[in-house]
Amino acid sequence: ENPQLCSLDKTDLAFSEGSQSLYKPEPLEKVLNGDVLNILKVTVFFQLSERAAMDASYVQELDGILKEARTIENHLKQKRESLKQRFTVIANTL
Repeated sequence: ENPQLCSLDKTDLAFSEGSQSLYKPEPLEKVLNGDVLNILKVTVFFQLSERAAMDASYVQELDGILKEARTIENHLKQKRESLKQRFTVIANTL
């Protein structure tokens, strides 16, 4: 049909035939398996990264809760000590 196209096809065919000893294409199945494996690796990496970030946020949240609990504990200890002193004053007054 198109003389230029036919000559390009022949050149490509001749090049690929002549270069078979230098380059052997891998089977498509092997290439696809490699690509799928790489995609799976990247997917697992991102999932682990997301989980690690989530775990880090949980640790920060727990740290905040622990600080708040310590603050409440200290406040309650002060209240208890204050009540002890008041009862002592009341008991001594009676």
